[in-house]
Amino acid sequence: MKSNNDNERTIQSIQKEISDFVSKRDWKRHHNPVNLSEAIIVEAGELLQLFLFKSHGSVEKEAKTESHLRERIEEELADILIYSLELADHLDMDVSEIISKKLNKNSKKHPAVI
Repeated sequence: MKSNNDNERTIQSIQKEISDFVSKRDWKRHHNPVNLSEAIIVEAGELLQLFLFKSHGSVEKEAKTESHLRERIEEELADILIYSLELADHLDMDVSEIISKKLNKNSKKHPAVI
């Protein structure tokens, strides 16, 4: 199901696409760090709501097939990623760098078991 688009596009090109989308709608004036952080939390709550009262197994099985649940997960996850990338861009943060730094920090805190 996964396409090769992740291998073909850069984070920077995605951030530009997001920025262009936001600019064309004159939303930049509303997209400050506080509002973007709030939006991430709201969208994360909407993602979590999709799993409410469902077993882990049934969610995972259904989400890995072409289903309404998968479509909704994709939509909410996209919203979270869009707002997160927009926040990083707004604050002049290099996404690849901050992820690498965090993974390095986590690897010291949680050493591999294998």
